[in-house]
Amino acid sequence: MLLTLLRYAVFIIFSLACLVAVASWLVRTKQVSPFGPLGRGLRRFSDPVLRRVEMRVAAMGGRPGSAGWWLVIGVAVGGVLVISLAQWLLTAFLTTAGAWQTGPRALVSLLLDAAYALLVLALVVRVVGSWFGAFRYSWWAGPAYRLTDWIVEPLRRVLPPFGPLDWSPLAAWAALWIARALIQRILYF
Repeated sequence: MLLTLLRYAVFIIFSLACLVAVASWLVRTKQVSPFGPLGRGLRRFSDPVLRRVEMRVAAMGGRPGSAGWWLVIGVAVGGVLVISLAQWLLTAFLTTAGAWQTGPRALVSLLLDAAYALLVLALVVRVVGSWFGAFRYSWWAGPAYRLTDWIVEPLRRVLPPFGPLDWSPLAAWAALWIARALIQRILYF
């Protein structure tokens, strides 16, 4: 029910962003006279919303005239992220509640799965960040390095070099996967 309401709210906000973008486009391309009553109404509708977006687009070196479409893209991406986060939180809550009712083994298994997922995500961020030049001291890749250095660095020292490729994150993922499987087997044996 709550997710359905959230989806409707995101859809309504996205629709309004599309209307603002179309209104701005109609006035900017002179499809509607900017000085006529319809043009003034469209500008009164779209300008307050787009003013901040235009400043942000211009500050980043873009064309302020495309601010409406950036608004639509931003609202779409933000809406998908909000809905995904809400679904994830609801699933995490229900899974935690179910594990709590099942017993301590289920709680330990849930914590193990959460730690594994976090470490795998950190490994992915570490690898993808290295493709874009974001390394250990980058503000967004640094936490991933701090979370995974304890397993990646010893493997890097042991593995032979393979030219420009670094296989240690893949080996770390395999080691984490094996460790998780062994711990779960011990829990349910």
